[in-house]
Amino acid sequence: MPEPIVHIKSIAQLHQLLGYEKPTHPLITVIDASKLVVTREMVGARLLSDLYYIGMKDGSCGMDYGRNQYDFEEGVLFFTAPGQVVSPTREQKANDIEGWMIYFHPDLIRKSPLGEHIDEYTFFSYDVHEALHVSDQEKEVLTACIQQIKVECDQRIDNHSQRVITSNLELLLNYAMRFYERQFNTRTNIHQDTVAQFEKVLKAYFNSDQIQNGLPPIQYFAEKLHLSPNYLSDLLRKESGRSAKDFINDYVVEKAKNMLLGSNDAVSEIAYNLGFNYPHYFSRLFKTKTGMTPQQYRDAN
Repeated sequence: MPEPIVHIKSIAQLHQLLGYEKPTHPLITVIDASKLVVTREMVGARLLSDLYYIGMKDGSCGMDYGRNQYDFEEGVLFFTAPGQVVSPTREQKANDIEGWMIYFHPDLIRKSPLGEHIDEYTFFSYDVHEALHVSDQEKEVLTACIQQIKVECDQRIDNHSQRVITSNLELLLNYAMRFYERQFNTRTNIHQDTVAQFEKVLKAYFNSDQIQNGLPPIQYFAEKLHLSPNYLSDLLRKESGRSAKDFINDYVVEKAKNMLLGSNDAVSEIAYNLGFNYPHYFSRLFKTKTGMTPQQYRDAN
């Protein structure tokens, strides 16, 4: 029977759980990873957090994220958004690992420019095996941002504190986005294989009885390729300029063209055969992609 879930709702509750002093700022905290201790009682505990988390780790640290277990043997930067469940897999003593961890509550950024576009940082929804591997120089750049945030958190809070903290936090996330771009570029050969696998799974879906269940969601392909939906979509966009949704829609339209010209089936029947519950959705997509309705395309050819 799985352990009950501990719901962490605040920075203060997090500090209490870790046995730390009261936080100096109610909405954000920076933790030295070398001081983190995982006791035998904490191993296997399931922790549901309402906080954003960014962690830079060196050395081996065992952790279950969702359904998957990972063991890091080198420095990585990884992210989790509110609503993730994590679980320590082994005991950890002080100085077993090096690095830093930063937790912040959504209220910290809610009324800031960062809060308006936090969803653009899609790596908060990546799986842990899609973590960012950074060079020593990149690590220094990121750690400098963390040090500025920590200095600000340790000072007396004033009218400028939140703006300065969120500005440095946004700078850190923008650097992470840049470094992820570099990682995508250096792994292009591997990613091209993933694109080919995606196309293969896409074709197989439309050639099977599964199409009766409707158009395939991105989650379907992500599970088949053992990737998170956001990572898969970002990967496809980097390699081809198209998102997963664009891939699916383009494939549907090309298949529809063949069906329109190769049969006398009604447009509505073709729509149903392509997984659309409502034919007008199919017609709208087709016109968006081709500039013509399905019937106009058939008549013109």
